[in-house]
Amino acid sequence: MKKLLKFIQKIEPDKEKSKLLHTIYDGLYTLVFSPNTTTKGGVHIRDGADLKRTMFFVVIAMQLAYLFGAFNIGHQHFLALGQYTEVLDGWHLKLIHGFIKLLPIFIISNVIGLGVEFVYAARRGHPIQEGYLVSGALIPLIMPPDIPLWMLTVAIIFAVIIGKEAFGGTGMNVFNVALLTRVFLFFAYPTYISGDSVWVSGLEGNVGEVYGWAHSLFDGLFGALGWEQFGAGGRQVVDSFTGATPLGLATHGGWSAVTEVYSTSDMWWGFIPGSIGETSKPFILIGALFLLVTKIASWRIMLSMLIGAALTALMMNGIGEPGSFAAVPWYYQFYMGSFFFAMVFMATDPVTAASTPKGKWIYGFLIGMIGMMIRVFNPAYPEGWMLAILFMNVFAPLIDYFILDSHIKKRLKRAK
Repeated sequence: MKKLLKFIQKIEPDKEKSKLLHTIYDGLYTLVFSPNTTTKGGVHIRDGADLKRTMFFVVIAMQLAYLFGAFNIGHQHFLALGQYTEVLDGWHLKLIHGFIKLLPIFIISNVIGLGVEFVYAARRGHPIQEGYLVSGALIPLIMPPDIPLWMLTVAIIFAVIIGKEAFGGTGMNVFNVALLTRVFLFFAYPTYISGDSVWVSGLEGNVGEVYGWAHSLFDGLFGALGWEQFGAGGRQVVDSFTGATPLGLATHGGWSAVTEVYSTSDMWWGFIPGSIGETSKPFILIGALFLLVTKIASWRIMLSMLIGAALTALMMNGIGEPGSFAAVPWYYQFYMGSFFFAMVFMATDPVTAASTPKGKWIYGFLIGMIGMMIRVFNPAYPEGWMLAILFMNVFAPLIDYFILDSHIKKRLKRAK
C-alpha cells in the first residue's frame, strides 16, 4: 500500500500548469486514500471522519432503495403488460429491466453533475468538493423511469450552477441540489414528471419499443439458463391498468378510490407507481436507522417532521368531508407518496437545514405541516414535500438567527 501511495504521489500533475487535470487527480487521490488530517466541526463533520466518507454513509443508506427501485420499475412495467403479475414471477426480468432504465439516469446524474463541479473546482483552484456525491445518488431516486436524459442533463446543470456553485460550492448552497433538479423539471417540463402516465416504464404507446440491445443481450443469457426471456416485445398496455399513483387517486376520490386499486400492503412495501426510490417504506426506514446509528442525520428533524405531518393530517380528518383527500385517515397518509424518503434523505441535508438543536425541531415540524397542506389542498400537485423543503431551506438561516439571538440575549441578561 505504501508503494502504491508513493507511485500515485509521483504522477501528481502540476497544479499551476494543469488545473483541471490536477483537480481530477486530487479527487481520485482523496477518494482512495484517507487524508493525513481530518477536520472536526464545520458544516458536515461532527467527528474525526473526513467529508468524503461521511457522504459515503448517506450513499450506503440509499442502496436498498436503489435495489427495490430497480425491481419495482420492472414490476410495474410487466403489470402494465398483464404479465408476471405476482411479485416474484419473472423476478429476473423485472430486476434487469429496472437496472437498464435506472443505469443511464445514474450515469448522467453523476457525470454531468461532477463534470460541472470539476470545472468550477479547477477554475477556483481548490480541491473537488464532495457534496455532490450525495446529490448524484439522490437525483436518480426522485425521477420517473422514462425521464428523457437530455432534460435531466439540463436540469442538473441548472441546479449545480445556480443552486450551488453560484453560492460558493459545498457548504454554501441555500437549496437542496437534488430537489432543485426536480423542481426545475417540474416547472420546465411538467408533463414528463407529473400525471398518471410517467411513473411506469413503457406505459404509453407500444411497450415493445422499450426493448433494445441490452434486453437482447440478457435474453441470450436467460435462454442459456432456461429462464423466461424478454422477447421482441410489442404487447400493448392492458386496458385495466391505469398507472395512477395512490396520491393521484386520493385527490379525486379519497381513500376509497385508492383501496380499489392498491392494497395497504402494496403501498407499504412499495409495489406501486412512483419515483424510482420513494415507494418502499421499510427499506427507506432501514436507511434512516443506519443514518441515525452513524449520527449522520438529525433525529430531531425526522421526528419533528413526522409530528408536524401527523398533527396536520389529524386536523384535516376533523374538517374533511367524507370521501375527500382531507378525510384520508392520518396514518394512511404515510403509506402514500414520498414522505419517508423526503424525511430521511432530503429534509436532513446538513447544509440546507437548520443547524441549531431547537431550530431543527422548528424546521422539521414546519416541513411536515406545510408539506401535508400542499399535498391535500393543491389539486394541481398532489404531493408537497419537494416544495415544502425548498421553502424551508430559505427560512432555515432565519430560524437559526432568531434562536442564536435569543440565546445571546438570555446570556447577556444572566451576565448583568
